[in-house]
Order: sequence, then C-alpha cells, then structure tokens
Amino acid sequence: MKTIDNLNFLNKRALVRVDFNVPLNDHFEVTDTTRIVAAIPTIKKIIELGGSVILMSHLGRPKEGPTNKYSLKHTVNTISHLLGLPVDFTDDCIGDEAYSKSGALKPGHVLLLENLRFYKEEEKGDVDFAEKLSKHGDIYVNDAFGTAHRSHASTAVIAQFFAPDAKCLGYVMANEVASIDKVINGAEAPFTAIVGGAKVSDKILIIEQLMNKANNILIGGGMAFTFVKAMGGTIGKSLCEDDKLDLATELLAKAKAKGVNLYIPTDAVIADNFANDAAIQHCNINEIPEGWMGLDISTETINTYSEVIKNSKTILWNGPMGVFEMSNFENGTKAVALAICEATKHGAYSLIGGGDSVAAINKYNLANQVSYVSTGGGALLEYIENGTLPGVSAID
Repeated sequence: MKTIDNLNFLNKRALVRVDFNVPLNDHFEVTDTTRIVAAIPTIKKIIELGGSVILMSHLGRPKEGPTNKYSLKHTVNTISHLLGLPVDFTDDCIGDEAYSKSGALKPGHVLLLENLRFYKEEEKGDVDFAEKLSKHGDIYVNDAFGTAHRSHASTAVIAQFFAPDAKCLGYVMANEVASIDKVINGAEAPFTAIVGGAKVSDKILIIEQLMNKANNILIGGGMAFTFVKAMGGTIGKSLCEDDKLDLATELLAKAKAKGVNLYIPTDAVIADNFANDAAIQHCNINEIPEGWMGLDISTETINTYSEVIKNSKTILWNGPMGVFEMSNFENGTKAVALAICEATKHGAYSLIGGGDSVAAINKYNLANQVSYVSTGGGALLEYIENGTLPGVSAID
C-alpha cells in the first residue's frame, strides 16, 4: 500500500482529495470537525516534507451549480484554525484563477478549491473534468475514504493522469484500508460481526460476505423482524420486508451450512407507537401483539449478545440494535457498545463502521475505547463486499 511516506514531496504541489463534507449550521459554521481533524496529519506531513497542498472536496448535494449554502468557503476558517496555518481559497475548482493560484503556490502553503460538485461532471466521473483537476498538482493524494466507493472524477478517474510514482493514499485512507484488512483478512478468532439497521435488503451482501469470515453474526435493528417472521414468529406492526422473507430463510440456512452462529434476537422492547413517550412492554420477539412494534432488543438478547462479544477477539459493528435516538429504545445499542469496549480492553480488535454505529459510539463518548472508528459507512460496506474500492484500486 503506497502512502505519502513513500513519495518525495520536496517543492511539489500535492493535489489532495479530502472528505470535507461536513455539517454546517444556519450561520454556515462547521458543527462537526471530525472529517477535517482526520485529514490534518496528511496535510501537515506533506508540508513537513517540503511540499504545498491543494485541497479538493465536495460539500452536500448541490443540484444546480454554485450555491452559497454548499460553498467550501464556509470551512476555510475552521481548516485554518485546526491546521494552524492560513488557508487560501479559490471560488472555482478549475479555470484561470484557480490554476493561477495553484500554480503559484509555494512550499508550506495550502489552497482550498471550491466544491467539486458544483460541476455535474464530478459525479459522472467525466474524464475531461478529471484531467482539468489534475493540472493543479504534481502528485495526487487520495485521502477521502468516505467517497472512495464512488467512481467520481476526483476520487478514481483522476489517478490515470499521474505517473505510478506520483500518486498515493493519505493517512486517513491508509488507516481505513489497514483496519478493514485486519478485520476481514487477518481476523483472530472468534470473529464476531454485529449487523443492525432497518432493512435486510441493505445488508444482504455484507451478511453473505461475513459468513465466509465470521464465527458469529449478531442481527439487530428493524431487519431482525424480517428474520423472525420468516421463522414463523408474530411481529405485530414491526418493520418487515415481506418480499425478503425467502431471502431471510436462505441466509439462515447458509449460516447453518457454513457453521456460522447467526444470532436473531429472542426478546424485544415493544411500543404501541413510534414515539419515545409511547406505552412500552417487553416480550418474546416472536410473540409481539397486534398493534405493537419492536423498537429495541430486550434483556435476554442483550445478555446473550454481550456474552458473545466479550468472548470475541475480533469485532466488526455496523448498525444499531434499536431506535437508539430515543432514550427508551437505546439500551440495546448502548449495551452492545459497552460490551465492545469491554472486549477491546481485554485485547480484542474492534472496528466500528457505518453512520449510525459511529453516531452511537460518539453519543456515549466511547470512541477512544474501541480500536478504530471508520469515517465512511458506505465505503466500509462496499470494501467488505467487493474486496476493494474504486478510489483504492485507482492508486494501486
């Protein structure tokens, strides 16, 4: 794996694809700096090695070209503060002014280009647009794991315009790839994968891939009820994909054939309404009364899952156990998070990936008690499913 440690940046302009798709409030202030903080070591290292840095990123989903709401100019002060250096900005990502600024950039200086998605060509993976972007740098560095699963102009297509010794991965990308590789290809047994979320259909491929690697797969979230119904259970008005019942049955059979322990919740916290102040009961997950819905795993499942997790040496967590955003239905997700931390403390390697799992770990301030928290949910899943990503293979 080629990283910035393998290249010579002295007096070179490094064109770095970062993921600065950060949330902004009504005053256009950055409200979560996680992604910017993650990229700082890469930027600082290039400067330390005598190079200059041109940063490019997308922000949001602008539909009709340049829009103030999605301008990366709103991030300049935050980047500058976190980097400890002034950051210049150009209000286009291509064009004369942008080229003039990047071309004149001196070693140790940093320039941020305007939102790449102000051009539709970015998401289309347009080759001509990628070539125009490539003119900004002597070396291309991809450090945007969150978009590495997209074959966009700036994440995959652009790499062809740089020689093999003039393109590499930044530290964010390298750490992500190494962490996933450690879990998928170098997992110490027992390997437990915890898969939650709303729909089985969203996680079919990852569950099937994990069956080739994991010893235990723990199912949670809304997707559990499709399995329960497929097994003949009564689930009230719980979330269920009726067109995926046969698929759920197939997955259960495949797990059994492969000797994988596929755990389905045995009890649930149920409510008569999707609201935090709804009436609540606890019951067997396959005996949910009519008019009630399951919104979290309950005590027996929590105890079973926690025990499996604590006895694991490798752990992958993708997806919550219930509607953890509501305090009355967060116990399952919180218990799983704490069990992962406990296992990590005793030597297990734990990788947390996927927006909701990361949000849960951050909600309970546990990020520093697990081995690695991935910055890209979709990219993580696709990497596990396919064994690589467009943004990674373009460098390789």
